[in-house]
Amino acid sequence: MPEPAPVEVEGLEVRYGERAALRGVSFEVRAGELFGLLGPNGGGKTTALQVLATLLAPTRGSARVFGADVAEQSAVVRRRIGVVFQHPALDLRLTPHENLRHHGHLYGLRGADLARRSAELLARLGVADRAHDRVDTLSAGLRRRVEIAKGLLHRPGLLLLDEPTVGLDPGGRRDVWDTVRDLRAAERVAVLATTHLMDEAERCDRIGILDRGELAALGTPSELKGGIRGDVISLASADPDRLAGAIRGRFGGEVGVVDGAVRIERPDGAELVPRLAEAFPGAIRSITVGAPTLEDVFLQRTGHRFREEP
Repeated sequence: MPEPAPVEVEGLEVRYGERAALRGVSFEVRAGELFGLLGPNGGGKTTALQVLATLLAPTRGSARVFGADVAEQSAVVRRRIGVVFQHPALDLRLTPHENLRHHGHLYGLRGADLARRSAELLARLGVADRAHDRVDTLSAGLRRRVEIAKGLLHRPGLLLLDEPTVGLDPGGRRDVWDTVRDLRAAERVAVLATTHLMDEAERCDRIGILDRGELAALGTPSELKGGIRGDVISLASADPDRLAGAIRGRFGGEVGVVDGAVRIERPDGAELVPRLAEAFPGAIRSITVGAPTLEDVFLQRTGHRFREEP
């Protein structure tokens, strides 16, 4: 019998009193996959990860990790997962080697096997030369690598990463994601990562877009962007509703107003731009045109722009 999928989520709902943090969310993470949960802060990403990490019980629906129910078989699930939380969980007064040694003890690892595994991971993550320096002397990027080493120490089948690049500069963010992609194959681990950054979501094999607790889209980045027909044109205007109506009457097609801007999807976007400028010179403040992005996908699926929820 083949092993169950690393993650199977079906109809997942989490409520805090009257407020729903997740509303009927369903998705799966496949073996060896780098899966991303993309959404604004407050959209439900961390709640979903907390459920999979057995830190939060579902209100309704189910979540399974390698076939084990997160609510009913939490001890089994915890042995199969590694977790890197959004906020640092290292003891700054200890060295990376010491942090890993104490973390390994929690999983029953001891002696030569633990020392060998710690050294292997620190070397693979490029921290071997700082293994015996105190963590408070390491850069933010090196600390995050040590966090990932902790998450992988007991050889989990699934690695959960909650906003793994928070607080890092662009170079550090790229480095962490390159490391994650390399480790996925080397460690034979599936990865589920949450992010609110579009460029990070582009690195994933597949993504689920979460907005206000609902799954708005699911697929590969290319598939999702391919669902937008042609180029995306955005027009700024003092009266966007009136301009949208005039464009619709003059050129036809689907023309909408989203967050105060006129939005058009057209295969011939670049050709349409000069015609729009000529037809409505006094009504258009600015025009942008480009190939579809994940932000365009988010806007198309949710009806509003990507922003943090209160």
